[in-house]
Amino acid sequence: MKQLIHFLKLAWKTAPGYMLVMIFRALLKAGEMILNVYLPKLLIDELLGARDKNVLLLYVGLIVANVVGMQLITNIIDRYVHVKREKVAMYMRRAMSKKIMNISYSYLEDPYYLDLKERAVFAINNQNAIEQTIEATADTLSNISTLLGLLAVMATLGPVLIIGLVIGFVLMLACYALISKTMIWFQSNLIPINRRFGYYFNLAMGKDAQKEIRLYGIEPLITGTIGKTNDDICTNFAKMFRRVGVSTGLMSVVSVMVGVFAYIYVGIRTVSERFGKLLSLGDLTMYVTSAVTVTLSLGKAGAGVVNLFQETAFLKPYLEFMTIPEEVKEKNKEKFEGEIETIEFKDVTFTYPKAEKPVLKNISFAVNRGQKISVVGLNGAGKSTLVKLICRMFKPDSGEILVNGKNIQDYDYSSYMAKISAVFQDYSIFNFSIRENISCVPEGDDIKKINRLIDEVGLREKINELDKGIESRFGKEYDEEGIEMSGGQGQKIAIARALYKKDAGMVILDEPASALDPIAEAEIYEKFNSLVEDKTAFYISHRMSSSRFCDRILIIDGGTVADFDTHDNLMKKTDSLYYKLFNAQAENYKLA
Repeated sequence: MKQLIHFLKLAWKTAPGYMLVMIFRALLKAGEMILNVYLPKLLIDELLGARDKNVLLLYVGLIVANVVGMQLITNIIDRYVHVKREKVAMYMRRAMSKKIMNISYSYLEDPYYLDLKERAVFAINNQNAIEQTIEATADTLSNISTLLGLLAVMATLGPVLIIGLVIGFVLMLACYALISKTMIWFQSNLIPINRRFGYYFNLAMGKDAQKEIRLYGIEPLITGTIGKTNDDICTNFAKMFRRVGVSTGLMSVVSVMVGVFAYIYVGIRTVSERFGKLLSLGDLTMYVTSAVTVTLSLGKAGAGVVNLFQETAFLKPYLEFMTIPEEVKEKNKEKFEGEIETIEFKDVTFTYPKAEKPVLKNISFAVNRGQKISVVGLNGAGKSTLVKLICRMFKPDSGEILVNGKNIQDYDYSSYMAKISAVFQDYSIFNFSIRENISCVPEGDDIKKINRLIDEVGLREKINELDKGIESRFGKEYDEEGIEMSGGQGQKIAIARALYKKDAGMVILDEPASALDPIAEAEIYEKFNSLVEDKTAFYISHRMSSSRFCDRILIIDGGTVADFDTHDNLMKKTDSLYYKLFNAQAENYKLA
């Protein structure tokens, strides 16, 4: 129930007009049903009574107007609801996209929240849980409104019938509870299996792994796993349908018993005054019609409630993900103005979420404006973690990161981030044009600067080969004329993007040339000094080609600072990690 309330609040926040129309639609259907059972009673009583032609014409007109008018209004509303339902689902998908982009980055590296995000995405994309929940909510609201209206009509017969209907309703609720319990069990079992099935199915259908699948003959392993996972899904469905079948069977029995009880009671009231005054033929028609409709409505309402609980259970990961607090970008914090003059780590220790050991321990070093720093270390030493801390993706467990003598957490987030550019190891190229990938804005960009950067990173020849030049769009998934680039070319686009950011006083290049061959890497590094100009730069690389032109080299070993010195001084320390790494790599590039 809490999940449903949360969903309705979210839907109301997204589209209050749609929710009001849904409520009006439900009340309209209930009103139509009540008029359908009440107006024929008036007509029959008039036919058996005074037979006034004017009154008879009035009742016939009202019956026709009710049927035709309500149908017309309902069709108009249903059309609006159908269109708006799709928009609401789209808005709620967009809300999740915005949520992902606005929560603290630390959540996206927390295993629990990563799993929650995947389950939420699976629910809204694979199970259409948003659309199904909206539809189930509308149907349930309509069915319950109709049921309540008819019960109000039946209540005029006195307490005996109402007591019987309440007993039937309680028994129906007990059946719903059994079904709800089954659906919760089914949901908890099915989601992880579905996720596993989705992974292996997408692996088989996607293009990324096809080379390895063919080269190593992995097809039997993948198809076998898909088959076994599918068997697990079918087994869970079989158990669920068996349990739900028993409960829905009991619901049908209760529904029929309620109908039979209503028929018998109305019949007795028609021929006997034992429970009250005799009913007219018109009353008999009205109450019998009401009893039939109540029986049908009970079944529909029950099925609707079950379906609604099922869909909200599917939607639970989405609803939980939407409660994650967004990163607060405090407006009252000091705006970062001017240039980055100094950056200093003071005894910084950091541990990743759910990790047992810190990845960085008591890190301390200082850098001045315009210095070029090479960060060197073995895999897993914590080099990339330095980047994430500088970019405020995480907060240190202890210690401080100071820029211009002030803790970076005390600066206004947006103005601080405007001063930093970075190219990450897992950089992204988006399905936008080359121009948009570099400028990151839809319009108003500096074309001259973009073209200059394309020249400087060595992409001019490739761009000239393209019919649309910098307006060429990446990716063929959504554009038949879309382009593809090699890893090295894509990385050059990412470097140009980092250098385009006009206010950035610091450029961080995390493995900036990992996809390039040594010759191309050397060419890029030769231009780095002119590319970054007087900006402060951090170069993180396994290769040592960046170290020669850097002012200082920061050595990270086992999460601590092993050394921080110039290349020449470090090469004098023959027992140091840097000396061993540099010479080992140099040896690999020697010609035989």
